[in-house]
Amino acid sequence: MPLENLISKACFHDASRPKYQAIADELAQHILNGQLPTGERLPPQRKLAQRLAVTAGTVSHAYAILEQRGLATARIGDGTYVRSPEQPMPLADSATPVDLAHNVAIATDDGRALAEALQRVAADPQVIRQVLSYQPETGHAHHRQAGARWLKRFGTTGDANRVMVTHGAQHGLSCVLRTLARPGDALLTESLSYPGLQALARLMRLQLVGIEMDAQGMLPEALEHAARNIDAKLVFCSPDLHNPTNASMSPERRQAIANVVRQRNLLLIEDAVHAAAQVSPLPALSTLLPEQSFLLTSFSKVAGPGLRVGYIEAAPQWLSKLAASMRADCWMVAPLLPEIASDWIESGVAGQLIDLQRRAIAERLAVALPLLQGLDYRSHPESPLVWLPLPEPWRAGQFSAALRQAGVLVRTADHFAVGRSAAPHAVRLSLNAAKSVAEVASGLQTVVNVLQGAPNIQMDP
Repeated sequence: MPLENLISKACFHDASRPKYQAIADELAQHILNGQLPTGERLPPQRKLAQRLAVTAGTVSHAYAILEQRGLATARIGDGTYVRSPEQPMPLADSATPVDLAHNVAIATDDGRALAEALQRVAADPQVIRQVLSYQPETGHAHHRQAGARWLKRFGTTGDANRVMVTHGAQHGLSCVLRTLARPGDALLTESLSYPGLQALARLMRLQLVGIEMDAQGMLPEALEHAARNIDAKLVFCSPDLHNPTNASMSPERRQAIANVVRQRNLLLIEDAVHAAAQVSPLPALSTLLPEQSFLLTSFSKVAGPGLRVGYIEAAPQWLSKLAASMRADCWMVAPLLPEIASDWIESGVAGQLIDLQRRAIAERLAVALPLLQGLDYRSHPESPLVWLPLPEPWRAGQFSAALRQAGVLVRTADHFAVGRSAAPHAVRLSLNAAKSVAEVASGLQTVVNVLQGAPNIQMDP
């Protein structure tokens, strides 16, 4: 399909919105959902203008908005090209930006824990032979037992026969989807959902259906309505510290969601990665549905993204099917990292790293929240993320562009929006990627200063 045919006059349905804004929003959605990949040249302005019966200046204005949002870049004499929303945009000056965009574990360990674990591995010839050998697809029995022990913090039984070792939660999610889903299948998830799920859905040609949310996450009645009207068998959700909104389900909400999943014969995929940072997480939603659920977790938010170790807990009858996906994908999880993770779990180091991460989060929140006083934000004492709906007349792309020019990077709601539903005008502030507490304070002060200023109405009303 010619690129200019991706957008039609239907985008002008809201007469109160300027046409250049409608064009920019439609193209932004195509970029964020992968229909316009990074490096793709956008249609020539005159050609698109002719198709939409608007002036070339209107299209030029729309392309300028995409540049402001960091979704496109103009090359003089060569056109405008799609850029990845993950790719850093150049700032107005050469200063290093304050990163409030990326969600990564705070660096709390100087490497001593890793060095000590490696020394223990190196001192045991039997362990060395083990980590240099092939492993069962579901993981070495010792590593599965350690994983089962780790998963008990989410209220599971600790049964190693239900546990499979993965290269992190994203790899686990990939294994589950390749086992359960086929191209064209519908998958129900929160209306704002994990970008990694969206990337996999695009790759596997799955149809994501956004389910309405409130402050506790996915609404049971909205899930029931979608399950009744859409031929779907899978649902993905994050019941604790939802990314990006921090929504967390009460026990009553978990039971209501579980009832819908059970009655509609759905399969539940639960993301518990962020819940790992909690002192006492509520029992996982999957514990209410042990025979039709898949619980995913990893060390990425409590130890470091480089420790690519995760676990799936599922009913035993599913593990053989998951093992087949693992075998086709990478044969097995390389055993050295699971050996380190197992060492940390058994020695208590994993618990210490969680404590350090939690203290670092609390330290940053103590600085951040007073600066945001008076704003309509949503935070959680055990989460480094802050969800910030924007006051009128600010728009998310416009606000992000203004912050970028001021030297601060954030994530807009578009990054998480599922399908073609309109994303709220909000941004996620990540307090964990900045190098120091002082940098967090500096970045948030800039956020407040920009928010209190007047937006450039001419460019992005």
